[in-house]
Amino acid sequence: MSNALDSRAAELLKLLVERYIHDGQPVGSRTLSRMAGLGLSPATIRNVMADLDEMGFVASPHTSAGRIPTTRGYRYFVDTLLAPEALSADEQGQIVDELVPGDRSVADLVQAASNVLSRLTHMAGVVTVPRRNLAILRRIEFLPLSGHRVLAILVVNQCEVQNRIIYADHPYGTDELERFANLINEHYAGRDLVSLRNALAQDAGETQARINLMLREAATMAEQALHSADEPDYVVAGGPNLMRFQELADVNRLRGLFDALDRKRDLLGLFDQCLQADGVQIFIGEESGYRVLDECSVVTAPYYVDGQVAGVLGVIGPTRMSYSRIIPLVQETARALSAGLKRDA
Repeated sequence: MSNALDSRAAELLKLLVERYIHDGQPVGSRTLSRMAGLGLSPATIRNVMADLDEMGFVASPHTSAGRIPTTRGYRYFVDTLLAPEALSADEQGQIVDELVPGDRSVADLVQAASNVLSRLTHMAGVVTVPRRNLAILRRIEFLPLSGHRVLAILVVNQCEVQNRIIYADHPYGTDELERFANLINEHYAGRDLVSLRNALAQDAGETQARINLMLREAATMAEQALHSADEPDYVVAGGPNLMRFQELADVNRLRGLFDALDRKRDLLGLFDQCLQADGVQIFIGEESGYRVLDECSVVTAPYYVDGQVAGVLGVIGPTRMSYSRIIPLVQETARALSAGLKRDA
């Protein structure tokens, strides 16, 4: 079945999608005849709507004679008919103001990006944390805790501090841990965390003839500290905003959606797909591959550090979101976050 629509059908589909996005109510042929300005009679419009229905672009809820867009209808609208809106000066200003770096940590900027997306869209803003191959170890420190526990303090990039608790086989003294940290800082500082962890794992497994025993033990401890931070993650702001949309208001659907947002791991595959793609990605309804998102759309864009894709940010909302407004907001937030995360040369 061809995806192509003639100009009359395309114009009517565009009007129907825009009206449904605005009102959230099925759109009838008579309503379209008043909107269209095409000189078409209601009967002609009904015929075109019947054709669009048969092709799967629109559907008729059983309670109404009007029609609503299907996933296929939204997809055609987004890919072919959409005209993105220009951001207002206020919107642009809010994004830039939120993401001015100053002395803020990466975590603060990621949270700020999620917050501003949620505030401006009134939906859920999602931002993945930067990929670990873009985090550079500046120094590490180890401090003894009670029992066999050790606190590892990692300073990454310019000033970000991460704390990890290690469970050791036996207690360590302060002097011994200080020597371990000095060895790691001497041999490994300045490397990104992914290659660093690989090197630590390899060095920790080398024989006595190849590596100093103390350095091997220090490498093992540092590798444990990095291992505890391996899981990818993202932050979400504005999840409760989704409760205000009628199509998402079903209690079971909301519970499933909030559970998916909280579990995080369940949705990371979707954002991982976006890391491999250029520009804005839009998943409409069941296109996401997650049943819990069947009534939702996800609009994402990558953000960058030093020219490399560092992560993905986006918006989760109902399928009848205002794509023409959401897409530029996501694009501009990604650009501003990329600027905020730019590392000093």
